[in-house]
Amino acid sequence: MSNSHDIGVLNTLIATTLDSVKGFRDASEDSSGTHTQFFTEMASERSRVASEMQDRVRELGGDPETDSSTAGAVHRGFLNLKEAITGRDDQAIISEVERGEDYIKAKFDTAMKDDELMPETRGLLQQCYESIRKGHDRASAMKHANT
Repeated sequence: MSNSHDIGVLNTLIATTLDSVKGFRDASEDSSGTHTQFFTEMASERSRVASEMQDRVRELGGDPETDSSTAGAVHRGFLNLKEAITGRDDQAIISEVERGEDYIKAKFDTAMKDDELMPETRGLLQQCYESIRKGHDRASAMKHANT
């Protein structure tokens, strides 16, 4: 168990979580209004989660990630392309949000299985994971309610 291992795992999750913040902000701006409040709330919640992980990286003596990942930029680009094609169709936006939620949940699932994490880091990730899981489940329910 080393600080550098925990810092690396956390920074990867921070970048993914920052992707999520941007994705929810974009969805809030692009939505016709029905789900805007949910998207806004989720952007705020994900920002809080990222901040908590950034604090942990600092506690471990590292420099926390402050930007989103390349994969997130690609995902947002796809969301923008889809928006242009569909004309800001809420169902398409919800589908993209759920796809992003599947991605972040999978990243946290993998991290939670990492036996090399320090107990304090694992505890923080468990708390963060609960938030991620709830957001994922809400987005999934939203998508399936509209299909």
